[in-house]
Amino acid sequence: MKNNELKIKMYAFTVDCTDPYALAKFYAELLTWEIPFYDENWACIGAPGTAQGGYPGILFQRNPEYRPPVWPEEAGAQQQMAHLDFAVNDLEAAVQHAIGCGAVMAAKQFSEDWRVMFDPEGHPFCLCQMQAVFESDKFALL
Repeated sequence: MKNNELKIKMYAFTVDCTDPYALAKFYAELLTWEIPFYDENWACIGAPGTAQGGYPGILFQRNPEYRPPVWPEEAGAQQQMAHLDFAVNDLEAAVQHAIGCGAVMAAKQFSEDWRVMFDPEGHPFCLCQMQAVFESDKFALL
């Protein structure tokens, strides 16, 4: 195969969890996204009005052995391998929205510019105050 024939496109960021549909519902509500597909083992969310795969989404994969990470990190405890960052234009309103969707704010915070939150299965994610990014002509937000 020639290099110019190879196509690689980011499809989704995959998150392990015990209940894919429940976690997909949380993130779909948080982001005002849609759930185009789910079954017992998988659930996918994507931006509204886009075909599945047309825009990178978040895929939730059933893993009965999933254990939430400890944050901040502690030696010998389950470590986070990744986390999601969400740009927001109003940090406190976004925090309240996330809590209303079922998130919990981490007890320990490290900045006034973002808040570390936990989703219903304990995955950390950050809400990041990014007004300058929102105002940039290089930033697109659906």
